[in-house]
Formats: sequence, structure tokens, C-alpha cells
Amino acid sequence: MLDIAVIEDPAAAEASLDPIRSAMLRELAQPASATQLAIRVGLPRQKVNYHLKALERHGLVELVEERRKGNVTERVLQASAASYLISPSALASVSPDPRRFADRFSAFWMLALAGRMVQEVGKLIAGAAAARQKLATFAIDGEVTFRSAAERAAFAEELGVAVSHLVDKYHDAGAATRGRRHRLVVALHPALKTSDQTTTRKEQDND
Repeated sequence: MLDIAVIEDPAAAEASLDPIRSAMLRELAQPASATQLAIRVGLPRQKVNYHLKALERHGLVELVEERRKGNVTERVLQASAASYLISPSALASVSPDPRRFADRFSAFWMLALAGRMVQEVGKLIAGAAAARQKLATFAIDGEVTFRSAAERAAFAEELGVAVSHLVDKYHDAGAATRGRRHRLVVALHPALKTSDQTTTRKEQDND
């Protein structure tokens, strides 16, 4: 089972978004037969079998083992991944293209970059899994609080300069045939407000 699987096929994406099937995928984090799953989700086994066949057809669940019980063979299935992401390629005709924006201050460009990352890294994970190789990636996730919009702008400017210096230092333009090209994306956006923060802000406004 993969930690995360990226869904690229539109039909598979549609199958995963069905409420009943998404609930079944969640339950199949642990292997189960159709009979066991029917009890977990509260549906008739015949209906569960119908949905399982669709999920298996799209590679969203996989056979773990077959158990012989008298004259019946019981199939035990498991979700192919613990979590799923739908790639923009599932909506290829309307997926965002980063080349259309190319504005580092555009939230839409950030979304387009994020979409491309999901699509590309998903394919890389699938390729690495097929080749039984480890995929070399690196990511940083953190939060920073700015006292003002001016400080946020200054931070963004310094960050851009620092990243440019690192790229100039390590990029080898002549290594195209012998080196491996990597994609670098740096993003900065406001953090979503939690309910506690929203309540505190309202209390401050009322003081």
C-alpha cells in the first residue's frame, strides 16, 4: 500500500469521489472481505460487491489474498493507498497551466504550480515504485508571522534573492547530459485562520 496515490484517470477520479466508494476506501485501509466491509459500512453485501468491482477496476483497491471457505472463495481486498490525490491531468482540458500566468505575486499562479507539482510528483512516485527505487525529494513546511505588510514584502524579496544565489551556486548549465534536472518551487501564502483565531479577532474588534 502506498502512503499517497495520485489519480490521473478521469474515470478513477469519478469513482473515488462517490460518497459510498470513498467511505469504502477509508475502511479498506485495513484488509477486508466484501462480507466484513458490508458490516463496516452498513450496506448489503451485493451492493458492496458492485462498488468493490468498480474500485478494483480502476486500481483503487487491490487483492490481498483469497480464502477458501467450503465451496466459496472469499476475496480479501485492501485500498491501494492510505490517501489519494486527484491530479489536474484528470481534468486535462481545463487544468491550470503555469505558463499562462508567470506572475510570482499571483495566487492563481501559485495554484497552477501546486497543480503541476501534484501531477509531476505523482508520476515520479509511480515510476520510482515500478523501478523499486527511492525518489529523491525535499520539502520544507513552516509558518512565519509578520508585523506588517512591509515586512512580509521585505521577507519575500530577501527570500527570492537567497534562493537565486543558491541556484547560481549549484546550477550547472553544462550538466544537462550527465546531471539530473530538478524543479524548485517556493511558496508563501497566508495561513488559514482557526476558529480560535477568528474568535480572538472578533473579541479584539469589540474592545
